[in-house]
Amino acid sequence: MDYKKCASEILQAVGGRTNLVSAAHCATRLRLVTVDNSNVNVKELENIDGVKGVFESNGQLQIIIGTGTVNKVYDEFLAVSGMSAATKDDVKAAAAAKQPIIKRLIKTLGDVFVPILPAIVASGLMMGLVEALGKIPGLGFAGTDWYQFLDMVANTAFAYLPVIIAVSAARVFGGNIFLGAVMGLLMIHSNLTNGWAAADGYKVWYLLGHWGKIGKYTFGQINQLGYQGHVIPVVISVWIMCQIEKKLHKIVPEMLDLFLVPLVTTLSTALITFMFIGPVFSTAETYLLRGVQEIVKIPFGIGAFVIGLIYPITVVMGLHHMYNVVEAGMLASKEFHNLNIWMPIASAANFAQFGACLAVGVKTISAKRRTVAVPSAASASLGITEPAIFGVNLRLMKPFICAMVGGACGAAFGSIAGLGAKAYGVTGIPGYLTINNIPLYTIELLIAGGVAFVATILFWNEDKSELSAEEGNTTSSNQPAPVACDDVAEAVIEAPVTGEAVARENIPDPTFASGVMGDGVGIVPTEGVLVAPCDGTVISVQDTKHAVAMVGPKNTEILMHIGVDTVQMNGDGFEALVADGAQVKKGQELIRFNIEKIKVAGFNTTVAVLVTNSDQYSNFEVKNLGSVVKGTEVVVAK
Repeated sequence: MDYKKCASEILQAVGGRTNLVSAAHCATRLRLVTVDNSNVNVKELENIDGVKGVFESNGQLQIIIGTGTVNKVYDEFLAVSGMSAATKDDVKAAAAAKQPIIKRLIKTLGDVFVPILPAIVASGLMMGLVEALGKIPGLGFAGTDWYQFLDMVANTAFAYLPVIIAVSAARVFGGNIFLGAVMGLLMIHSNLTNGWAAADGYKVWYLLGHWGKIGKYTFGQINQLGYQGHVIPVVISVWIMCQIEKKLHKIVPEMLDLFLVPLVTTLSTALITFMFIGPVFSTAETYLLRGVQEIVKIPFGIGAFVIGLIYPITVVMGLHHMYNVVEAGMLASKEFHNLNIWMPIASAANFAQFGACLAVGVKTISAKRRTVAVPSAASASLGITEPAIFGVNLRLMKPFICAMVGGACGAAFGSIAGLGAKAYGVTGIPGYLTINNIPLYTIELLIAGGVAFVATILFWNEDKSELSAEEGNTTSSNQPAPVACDDVAEAVIEAPVTGEAVARENIPDPTFASGVMGDGVGIVPTEGVLVAPCDGTVISVQDTKHAVAMVGPKNTEILMHIGVDTVQMNGDGFEALVADGAQVKKGQELIRFNIEKIKVAGFNTTVAVLVTNSDQYSNFEVKNLGSVVKGTEVVVAK
């Protein structure tokens, strides 16, 4: 590969040096921030020799090149563009600064919510299961002690949601997570009237007497009312807490810091929260929910149709995390009968992406495209749509539009049918455990997925010129040159970590799951040691120590990426034991990593084990899934 030629063509396709703000790279991707993305010729980028994919995320233009290659292209890119090297944090900051303030706020909200989704999903699924068992005629489960116990377990995450949100928000805003937990607990303290019982009335504290009365509000008034189910007041409160705490750390002498900073931070934040933030933002949240309710209640499902139509666009723009707030509010609102009516709309939109992506997989004559489309469709059916959207539908555009229409039709039906969920955080097939009407929900999914599937079959036709450029042949400029194989009959790749092996399409990273970086497996680790999966040569150890690439038997190019988005940890919790160019033996330790640190930082720990040139082998087989130990055979390439 001509790295300089690749870099020069990328520079031209992105609009030249004048259209660039910052550039960095990770284990597989060149990450750019541009002045104006409309000046980027995406189709030209995708056809450059060495570029495996292009997508935009969080203000960054991410160009997938591949492990062991991206760093060489990056060096040439800096040389031809005249730019200075930037860190991932520099690029992230530049991308964030470029985004509109609304999008930045919504992204922050997403950063708070994404790490806590496992807790919400677990509780939601358990709530759906327990309630379903309790409603089975003749079983009598609802009257048992087991039902009471399981109902308590299932409800915990929702009953104490402000605490979970507060801890996550403190981590995002750089504050003490335990002080954040105190603020969350304070907002649902037992001395306050439970927020779900507000209709029965509550008392008021007048800290400054009865002077300063404006309308119904008295200055210094604190309502003895908890914030169960509220989200925005908690996030705002913890943000202020973190600003106060960081300011005090700078000005308070070290000998007084330990007790003075937590004391002043907690008391001042509590006063600000209960006097101002709580009343103002809980009211604003209520108006937002009413606005959503009015849109959804437009007759004949028209409102739901409109929301279902634009929902995928908000996913592409990264705005969909804000719906967690809407859904949490619905579940906490008697006005909505404690029912999440937004979930069926989102579920229809997501399942439509499944239908469109599956249609591409069925209709395409490209084996390469099919290997991406089919597993991406399976992922979308479970509510994880990024592989389908970014890997297939949006890239081809017509399937994406067909999915929008299918989602709108399904959402309209769901609204007319009165569908709703008992929790949030799950859509698609897992949504069966939280939905209020399984037969009608099935019909909604069939409508959404069916319309998208049929429309894609009818209106999307494969571009033969695009196909030849993407699929290529042995002489195509986009097809990697065949590599010389050594004299072993097959390359055996063993598990580099001990844990639970999952199929590649179930890796919780859209790029890896889609297969664009090659085939392989994911392993959820139970030990923090990564070893060589075979004999070979290390070709790249990332400076953030979260990923390593090597060449193994039969010239297999192996990428081992620890965790999802762990590049953001900047090496904290990782220790590299080898360097570029090292000759390693099977089972030799490569990286040690702290699983708990990764979890506390809010990142998924799954280790991606991919053969990035898997398409060059006539027989590529995943041998073992489920429980594996280091040394278990997981992949064989012939």
